[in-house]
Amino acid sequence: MLPSEYTRIFMTGATGYIGGTVMSALLSNPKNDTFEITALIRSAEKAPLFHSIGIKTVIGSNSDLDTLTSLASEADVVIAAADVGDLNAAKAILGGLKKQHEQTKKVPILIHTSGTGVLADLADGNFTADKIYSDLDIPKIETLPKSQPLREIDLEVVAADEEGYVRTYIIFPSTIYGIANTLLVSLGVQNRHSIQIPRLIKAGLARGQGGVIGKGLSLWPSIHIDDIATLYTTVFDAATEGPDETGHGREGFYFGENGEYSMGELSQAVAKLLFEIGRGKNPEATVFTDEELDKYFGIIGRLMGSNSRACAERGRLIGWNPAHNVNSLYASLKPEIEEIVAKQTT
Repeated sequence: MLPSEYTRIFMTGATGYIGGTVMSALLSNPKNDTFEITALIRSAEKAPLFHSIGIKTVIGSNSDLDTLTSLASEADVVIAAADVGDLNAAKAILGGLKKQHEQTKKVPILIHTSGTGVLADLADGNFTADKIYSDLDIPKIETLPKSQPLREIDLEVVAADEEGYVRTYIIFPSTIYGIANTLLVSLGVQNRHSIQIPRLIKAGLARGQGGVIGKGLSLWPSIHIDDIATLYTTVFDAATEGPDETGHGREGFYFGENGEYSMGELSQAVAKLLFEIGRGKNPEATVFTDEELDKYFGIIGRLMGSNSRACAERGRLIGWNPAHNVNSLYASLKPEIEEIVAKQTT
């Protein structure tokens, strides 16, 4: 096979919870033998493990802007899954893709990671919002102000598509759950855990009692880690087939959700499980104080107490079929707690 027949893929975040799962899914793609994958990783010690499965590596991070630009300029597809709130990194990647277009006249692909936090309000757990966003309703999404979390970066990515030097696709994961179990996990190079639910569990363990943000009335969508990975690969497959296979740019928003949960019900479930293992004083969740929110959650506390209501329709139109629902979310809590407790006691 000639080198020109390879799809050159550059990925950031390959050792992360999302990126590592997406990378593992790509390695299972039927067209994997036509991929030439390069990962930007921080640890030189992990490089040989990536090399053992055919992944090239460059040592660096999202703060190495020249490296991001250089690697993006040499890729047919960039999958950005690291430090998704880093505007400078996003601009560096777009700069590299633009440089490539100017030199070759080709139109490379960017699959960028955002999040349904862009839809968040300021509920602080105290009310349920009525507004639900579909990823097919672009005019409604475009009413979101630039001040929303990650929105400024999303707009930068869309603008690049409109300029014509890159085709952009943005994935919006919601609350991701489930312990990752992938090839990269088996190699010891990938983070296995999400952020939001483990943070809630760790806060409950630290205070000796499961807690809830405000009245627990806020609602969020959720998605299993394996299902968000298949959304990436579904979009990847469609994008690499050609520009007419699925929406990109302004119409390239892909929400990742399969069911909605109440923060109050989730918090109560965590509190009950902590009580059952003797790590909570009461099976009923108690309200986190402002001091506890700052201590255990920081800025994520405001996000977790918000409403973020999303309907993922665009991905389903191109064949994405998530296998796990909200029942799987609640089933994931016990093993998550058990693993966190085991790590704290060893």
